[in-house]
Amino acid sequence: MKAALDPSKALIGFAGAPWTVATYMVAGQGSRDQSETRRLAYSDPALFHAIIDRIEEVTLGYLAGQIEAGAEVVQLFDSWAGSLAPAEFERWVIAPTARIAAAVKERYPQVKFIGFPKGAGGKLGAYARETGIDAIGLDETVDPVWADRELPKGLPVQGNLDPLALLSGGEGLSAAVKRILDAFDGRPHIFNLGHGILQETPIAHVEQMLAEVKKRA
Repeated sequence: MKAALDPSKALIGFAGAPWTVATYMVAGQGSRDQSETRRLAYSDPALFHAIIDRIEEVTLGYLAGQIEAGAEVVQLFDSWAGSLAPAEFERWVIAPTARIAAAVKERYPQVKFIGFPKGAGGKLGAYARETGIDAIGLDETVDPVWADRELPKGLPVQGNLDPLALLSGGEGLSAAVKRILDAFDGRPHIFNLGHGILQETPIAHVEQMLAEVKKRA
């Protein structure tokens, strides 16, 4: 991939964050509220810490492999971070992310690190301050105006267009794009979706979105 890219384009690698990976390991599948994994974390924190430690080790190796292959930025996806209470969020989302980010930066100081704690809401500020990340991803439920006001000044943000707005297209898409661009006009911003693109999204809507963004570039 790196060899095929124009040198002016950055290559972003990614991995699942320890908490999110653990939810699938413990339950064996995705779930609505991650209750099985949350119960284990409460009832046997030593065992769950051992699981998280092992995932951290493997994740660091996985990200290192991507960096060695040419990734210039890496992103940690914590898709189920929003299922945790504040104290558990500190323990199972912020702390592992901080350790992984520190290890990546120690080994590869030139590489930038993006954290994406989906559903974190009001806990985004603590995540941004305590993890040592270089940029933060925002899901579609985050008000960009609020995020710009509450997050550390100058911290780059990524996001946060609703995938359903992209699916719908038209004037609603244009308005949503404009609101995000206006909110983050005063800080570094990687325009992106708030989560994954839906399979049935028309390519024409993606082209519309890109045109709207490039008009402001």
